[in-house]
Amino acid sequence: MLSSQPCIVSHIAICRTIILLVVLCGCETWSLTLREVLSVFQNRALRRIFGPKRDEVAGEWRKLHEEELNDLYSSPSFVRVINTRRMRWGWHVARMGEWRSIYRILVGKPKGKRQLGKPRHRWENNIKMDLQEVGCGGVDWTELAQDRDRWRAFVNAVMNLRVS
Repeated sequence: MLSSQPCIVSHIAICRTIILLVVLCGCETWSLTLREVLSVFQNRALRRIFGPKRDEVAGEWRKLHEEELNDLYSSPSFVRVINTRRMRWGWHVARMGEWRSIYRILVGKPKGKRQLGKPRHRWENNIKMDLQEVGCGGVDWTELAQDRDRWRAFVNAVMNLRVS
């Protein structure tokens, strides 16, 4: 078991430096509706890194459970990283003027009708959901972002949330 420990550490370093960067490239602007997909991807990658576990009672090999993976992998989940990055980016967007194109794209409301079955979920809705998870559901996020210290406190609170 001890001989495989350096190998696991190097695989975790690869996961943090390469896989995490590639998977989360540009995640600040995503309108994330499929949290489960990212969790499944992360758990699959971690199961490949850590391998199966031998059950002492039955004497058989089994997959690691999600709780065991979370204990072994001390870094935050992909979903928490996305939420934190989106909140940090939201601070920059909120301080931009309404005349800036990035502000209009991320916060604006598209004109016309959407196709049947298309959800009305925008980037701004994700910011509001993140604030609601922290306990500030009815707060105007653009006004809240003007206070740098309070906004950083919310970003830290989102990072420390337990994502299921």
